[in-house]
Amino acid sequence: MARNRLAGTKVGESKSAEYYQNHPKARARKKAYDTKYHATPERRKYRSMLGVINREKGNKVGDGKDEAHVSKGKTISQSQSKNRADKKRKFFK
Repeated sequence: MARNRLAGTKVGESKSAEYYQNHPKARARKKAYDTKYHATPERRKYRSMLGVINREKGNKVGDGKDEAHVSKGKTISQSQSKNRADKKRKFFK
């Protein structure tokens, strides 16, 4: 699985990105919290479910595609970069 190698580095211009760039102790606390949060059974089950959906839809690892949640329970195949930028859409607001 591809990982975001830039996560936690000095990249980004949002207020929160600038805050974490300038406060290494806060960034370390956030990293510790995120690590603990994503290790919970609920998050592991959620990631597992997403993998099942990707396999059922025929998306292969490294093909640059993700299943995008377009409404409750419905997904479409979409490029990873577009899917991960979708949080700006009205659907999520």
